[in-house]
Amino acid sequence: MNRQETSPLPPLPVPVVEGAPECIWAAGANLGEGTLWSQREQALYWIDILTPRLFWFRPADGARRAWQFDEEITAISERATAPGLVLTLRRGFALFDTTQLPGAGAKPRYLHQPESERTGNRFNDGKCDSHGRFWGGSMDFDCKAPTGALYRYDADGRCTRHDDGFEVTNGPTWSADGRTMYFNNTVLNNLYAYDFDAETGTVSNRRVWHRFPKGDGLPDGMTTDAAGRLWIAHWGGSCVTCHDPVSAAELYRIVLPASHVTNCAFGGADMRTLYITTARNGLTAEQQEAEPLAGGLFAVRIGSPGVPAALFAG
Repeated sequence: MNRQETSPLPPLPVPVVEGAPECIWAAGANLGEGTLWSQREQALYWIDILTPRLFWFRPADGARRAWQFDEEITAISERATAPGLVLTLRRGFALFDTTQLPGAGAKPRYLHQPESERTGNRFNDGKCDSHGRFWGGSMDFDCKAPTGALYRYDADGRCTRHDDGFEVTNGPTWSADGRTMYFNNTVLNNLYAYDFDAETGTVSNRRVWHRFPKGDGLPDGMTTDAAGRLWIAHWGGSCVTCHDPVSAAELYRIVLPASHVTNCAFGGADMRTLYITTARNGLTAEQQEAEPLAGGLFAVRIGSPGVPAALFAG
């Protein structure tokens, strides 16, 4: 087992949450996802996978932008050596120049498509590790077949498949010491932990780290704060929960006015705002009427900060 999970450390303290979450962009996203705070732009990027759109929001003045894509855009990370983003589209990894004018006709450039034989798949969630390698997961478009896989894409163009056999992939995020990577198979309600070797960029020893109680939704996107606590979105559970990284004990729960909560990331000038995405996809007509803010972007202040997103090394 990984030392992060077996060390006799005391439980982390319960975080301080300052007030209720506020909907700051009622975008009506079909499948809101991909929250990413840009330190250099002091703005939040997020996406609607199925529409598909890329959004940009600057809280200092409320400025907003949106780009329309021709295929699913599923996860994003900021580049370290150039403007713009590395991202996953339906078939794999790509680059996008964010200096393109907002609106229709966004033109990303594919870098690599690792699943030409898995025609029923698309990519889903992902982010960069501390060494600037982009980790992305694929999934079955119908969320049923175990055809999804976990990939690592490096700045030199190498793409490595590290695990396989997932119905719907979400995450990853890492422990504060960087020695554990957490990754979700949403459909099976399995939150996995791997031993993570930061130097080689490899994972091993997959095990089930946590499962949500019955009726509490399924694990979707997640992030880690500066104290090492995990914040996990609940698809079908109307909340984000905060967990101790060793015991997986729930420390706090943020309730939202939307059933399908999809992703979260820390941002803001002091990294103490938790941004949360939601979805309208999968709701009945009656649920959509009862949840008018479903598909919106929410924000809530947290008493302790998050960690800046790692940048893609390319």
